[in-house]
Amino acid sequence: MRFVVRRLGFFVVTLWAAVTANFLIPRLMPGNPALALMSRYRGHINPQSLHAIEIAFGVNKHQSLISSYFSFLGNIARGRFGISLTFFPDPVMKNVLQALPWTLALVGVTTILAFVLGTLIGLVAAWRRGGVLDGILPPIFVITSAFPYFFLAMLAIWLFAIELGWLPQSGGYDYTNTVGWTWAFVSDAVKHSILPALTILITSIGGWILTMRNNTITVLTEDYVRMARAKGLSPWRVMWSYAGRNAILPNLTGFAMSLGFVVSGAILVEFVFNYPGVGWMFLQSVENQDYALMQGLFLMIVLAVLTAILAADAATAVVDPRTRDVR
Repeated sequence: MRFVVRRLGFFVVTLWAAVTANFLIPRLMPGNPALALMSRYRGHINPQSLHAIEIAFGVNKHQSLISSYFSFLGNIARGRFGISLTFFPDPVMKNVLQALPWTLALVGVTTILAFVLGTLIGLVAAWRRGGVLDGILPPIFVITSAFPYFFLAMLAIWLFAIELGWLPQSGGYDYTNTVGWTWAFVSDAVKHSILPALTILITSIGGWILTMRNNTITVLTEDYVRMARAKGLSPWRVMWSYAGRNAILPNLTGFAMSLGFVVSGAILVEFVFNYPGVGWMFLQSVENQDYALMQGLFLMIVLAVLTAILAADAATAVVDPRTRDVR
């Protein structure tokens, strides 16, 4: 019980600090969203128009900082993040909910695949240390992990899209298709996601392989693994139940962090492929000084990371009961 209370307390305090920083940082910057919008238009700024836009963006110069803070908390609780400058006059929440499924489908699936495949390859490579699998796959994927995202992305576009013409060059789908849960649209979206997914997978799987391999090699020297072998247990049971179960524990927190950052998208990959995800939207918000959109995306990322860490702590406590021993 004390373990759960401490973790929940950490979650609440960290979330409050992130929300407070999210409130203060844009207000310490010069100007406001209304001025940023009006600066796009040349000529004299009409005071009446500026005042109307300030109301739309929730800018109240006569409201104290404390009152603005509590109003901000109330809007956050109701899911109101303001009006997007980039996609004016659409609200921030509408645009985030439109981009989020694309990122979850692309980055989320590839992150899970990279973790599962990397963990399995690392475990088997360590178990058969010095074998063919251990001598080929880990070095190859560790080398590919050193390549920048954008380099492999542009290389994939040149080879598979331009030279061979097998896959689309950019975008999330063919814009001549009608968006919906139809076979034509889903298959087209999957086809457009293959190149960015492969780019993320190839550049991220090496870290999981190397980490799991090193953890497993360390665990294999422990006394309980030797005892399991001495008792005559099957090699597969020793590998999965004794070595693998304990070697994967340090990776769970890293995997949770990776899942939390899934909602932030892969900015470089989405930019190169012009993929309509959260990463591309984040870049647009920075380029257009869209503070409201940046605030909404930042808070969503923080909430996702904290939730993922809380889930990782719960999973670690289930797999390893020793972590629940809080004194």
